[in-house]
Amino acid sequence: MTAFKPQPKIPGSWQALFSLLMFGFMYLPIVVLAFYSFNQSPYSASWQGFTLEWYRKFFSDQRILSALRDSLSVAFFAVGIAAVLGTLVAVGLARYQFPGKSLYRGISYLPLIIPDIAIAVSTLVFLAAVAIPFSGGAVQLSLWTVVAAHVVFCLSYVALVVSTRLTNLNPHLEEAALDLGATPGQAFVQVLMPELMPAIVSGCLLAFVLSMDDFLIASFTAGGGTNTLPMEIFSRIRTGVKPDINALSVVLILASGLVFFIAEWVRLRSERRRLG
Repeated sequence: MTAFKPQPKIPGSWQALFSLLMFGFMYLPIVVLAFYSFNQSPYSASWQGFTLEWYRKFFSDQRILSALRDSLSVAFFAVGIAAVLGTLVAVGLARYQFPGKSLYRGISYLPLIIPDIAIAVSTLVFLAAVAIPFSGGAVQLSLWTVVAAHVVFCLSYVALVVSTRLTNLNPHLEEAALDLGATPGQAFVQVLMPELMPAIVSGCLLAFVLSMDDFLIASFTAGGGTNTLPMEIFSRIRTGVKPDINALSVVLILASGLVFFIAEWVRLRSERRRLG
C-alpha cells in the first residue's frame, strides 16, 4: 500500500487575493455606479464635481414615482396572495398523502426553473385565448393581470422556503395538540403557524424583491397606463444611462440591502429561538 500524501494547500495570501478579485468583480460596478450618481455632469464620461441634484430630480420625477407605486402595488398584492397559497401548498405537500403528489410537487416548483420569457408568453397567450374571451371582455390587460402573473412565480418561492422549514420541524407537534383537545384549525394556527412564520416572512421578502425586479413578465401582461419601475427604467436607458437613473439604482440597491438584512435578522432570531 502506498503511503497517503497530503495535498499541498494553497497559501492564505492566494486565497485572500482570489477572494478580493471576486468581490471586486461583483461589487466594483456598484461602487462606480454610486460614485457617478453624485457627478455634476449629465454624462458619465468625466467627473465635474459633487452634487445631489440627480437625487432631487429623481424624488420629484412623477413618472418614476408613479412607476414605483405600480411596482409596489404589484409586489404587495402578489406576495400577499402567494404567502397564503404558498404556505398551504407547502403544508399540504408535507403533511398529506394523495394520488399524484410527486407530480403536483414538481409542477408547483416548475416556475423556479422555467425562463421568465416562457412564463410571460404563456401567460399572455392564456389571457388572450382563454381569460378575456371567457369573461366576455371583463378581464383586460391591466395592473391586476400583472399581479396574477407574478403570483405564479412568487407562490413557488414561498412554498419552497416554507417546505424547507417544515422538514426541520417535529411532525408530532400537531398530533400532540390534537391529543390535548385542540381542533385541526387551532393546531394549525396556534402550533404550526408560529413555527413557520420566520420562513413565511423570509419567503415573502425574497418574492417581494423578485417581483420588484421583474421586467419580462410585467411588460407582456401590463395593459395601457400600467408602467412598472423596471419597464420605466428600460424605456429610459435605450437613449443612454443618465445620472438620475444612477441615483435610482443606488436607492434600489440600498432598499434591497435593507430587505436582505431584515430577512437575515428574522432567520437568525428564529435559529436562536429554536436552539435556545
